[in-house]
Amino acid sequence: MAKVAFQDVTQGLGQAVSLIFDSFGGGKKLLKRSGKVFIKINGVDFKPHVYTSPEIVGSVVRYFFDQGARQVYVIENSTQGNITRLVFEITGMKEMCRKTGAIPVYLDETGEMPMYLPGLERFVEISDFVHEHLIRNRNENLYLSIPKLKSHSMTTVTLGIKNQLGLVHQMSRIADHNFNLHQKLADIFANVQPDFTLVDGLEATNYGHYPPLAQKERCVVPLDVILGGDDPLAVDVVGARFLGFDLEEVEHLRLSAKYKTGESHFDQIEIENRDLFEERKQQFTWALLELFPKDVAIIRGKERCCTEGCKRNTEAVLEVFAQDFGGTGGFTILMGKGIDPEEVANLKAPVHIAGDCAIQEWYPELLGRLGKKNLTISPGCNNLAATIDGLARWMRISPLKLVPVNPFKSMKLLLQAKFHGTSANIPPLIRF
Repeated sequence: MAKVAFQDVTQGLGQAVSLIFDSFGGGKKLLKRSGKVFIKINGVDFKPHVYTSPEIVGSVVRYFFDQGARQVYVIENSTQGNITRLVFEITGMKEMCRKTGAIPVYLDETGEMPMYLPGLERFVEISDFVHEHLIRNRNENLYLSIPKLKSHSMTTVTLGIKNQLGLVHQMSRIADHNFNLHQKLADIFANVQPDFTLVDGLEATNYGHYPPLAQKERCVVPLDVILGGDDPLAVDVVGARFLGFDLEEVEHLRLSAKYKTGESHFDQIEIENRDLFEERKQQFTWALLELFPKDVAIIRGKERCCTEGCKRNTEAVLEVFAQDFGGTGGFTILMGKGIDPEEVANLKAPVHIAGDCAIQEWYPELLGRLGKKNLTISPGCNNLAATIDGLARWMRISPLKLVPVNPFKSMKLLLQAKFHGTSANIPPLIRF
């Protein structure tokens, strides 16, 4: 029977981490022949409340060094629009690595290796570092996933299985970041599964994974727990239920269950310290608050407008820019397939067109009518860098305001990343 353990962290984070691993035989049992530990964190961005706590990661690093680990690596490839080196610097993850002796690995600065996705029947480019250590030499190394407990506006929740999208290079995430996203996540999981998933539940995010700071009181819920287990699917099923979602509500978990790589039936999973689960479980939503500027018109396709792609990708950025950066409106967004021509007939500039469906249908006509200087586009299904670039322009937000460090320091880190071959997909204006 699969097991997922809960621990309260109020009596000490290090103690809670030790107790979680001890429930599964301890670190010495988990370590493999190489003595190497690879920790995949959720370092999606440097925005507060969206990334794995460096304190939790630090406690895990120290625990495994105490258990005899030879080397511990902390790995991530942040979301589009970011470079991982910058995220590690701002969040304190780099400093944690320095203090504990862990080795930070910026996956956007590694090479590419194709990986086949069996459900989608196509290839995706993953980090060659990941391929070498977590696939080719999988039996030699211990692989831990430490996601943050969050709802997600495109995938309902983001836990251990969703966390593995960071193994894929940023440009390879754009394709299929639509109705196919759930299958893509399940296919990645079919290729590689963590040995252990430990979920950072110090706090959880409601109304999606990218809460506006202006709405922190509504969106960020302190829970003071961690949960984990050696069956990654079971941990995600319990984590989803902890936030109020059944398996059938989380499509990528339902699809992952078909590969039979773990336990998906909630009633077949033992929950250790179930009182914590019962006392602190939530009833979250994965919908956005939809606090958009009132004078932004959003025209959505009636045939297709994927929640997993151009719809929520664009709207999440729109909400944060409006709430946290004083972004203004006065423009129109087109998204999806099958937009009513009457809604576009008298459209005035400026316009942002999100996604290939709307670009294919309307870019040529609007280019001729409004001119290139009045149009921005976000090609693909979730080209976050282009979305940031376009919306920041029309909302009159300086890109320098988006990064909470000295611009010269940002430039230095960016140049270092470029020197090391970063493949990050970042907006042009953030490059300088």
